[in-house]
Amino acid sequence: MRELRVAVEELWVRRETGELSASDEDALRTVRAAISLLDSGEARVAEIDEASGEVVVHQWLKQAILLFFTLTSISTVDLGPYEFADKLPLKHGYEAAGVRVVPGASVRWGAYVGPGAILMPSYVNIGARVGASSMVDTWATVGSCAQIGERVHLSGGVGIGGVLEPPNAVPVIIGDDAMIGSRCMVTQGARVGQGSVLGEGTILNPTIPVIDADSGAELSRGIVPPWSVAVGASRRREFPGGEFFLPCVLVLRHLAEGERHDKSKLNDILRTHGVSA
Repeated sequence: MRELRVAVEELWVRRETGELSASDEDALRTVRAAISLLDSGEARVAEIDEASGEVVVHQWLKQAILLFFTLTSISTVDLGPYEFADKLPLKHGYEAAGVRVVPGASVRWGAYVGPGAILMPSYVNIGARVGASSMVDTWATVGSCAQIGERVHLSGGVGIGGVLEPPNAVPVIIGDDAMIGSRCMVTQGARVGQGSVLGEGTILNPTIPVIDADSGAELSRGIVPPWSVAVGASRRREFPGGEFFLPCVLVLRHLAEGERHDKSKLNDILRTHGVSA
């Protein structure tokens, strides 16, 4: 993998200096080899360093994706009654991978979907990772390079933002066992910790303050801590033109680490505050 990384980085330099030709078959083979690692799950664009808790981005894999767009041209793909025109092929081999894919779901080649995952009519972009036994529900989208953990439920209409450029930009990361409520939007490298729940309609990005409901303390910007039940809210702010309400995310409850989500208990917590998941 180290040799492949060096080869991709050299191609990236040639791209930036204008020396890379779209007809370079050797370059295309190198880039395909890198993206194949993403497609199979042998490599991933980003991961959390356990020691520091920081996100580590493997930008050479992002560079490979961007190079692939440079080295390929649009072609027509016919699938039954449907026609597509794209630079990227679609993913195949779901049955062998143990993945259930409902008609209407679409995954680009270069995205990994783990065994036991279920894809309702939805979309998963290149470089993304959907962990084992997770569900991408109806009309949910997983943007390029987003990292979705295992046993995660992305409810209907959830939007997980993608990021390709710049190559060192941090993607969205959703931890294992998380549940993202209907119509939530998680974008621009925001993070949802392991086991956490986002109530429906919550918007989370790196500018959104995450506040503890009990203490009023700001816990972070754009990061929901592990094992939390959080909902979208707003807080009053004064400006020269008057008072206005700006969005925030409110942590209503901290769950015990490792606590599984009891749906009736979760609904009781949310109903107390007039929201739902």
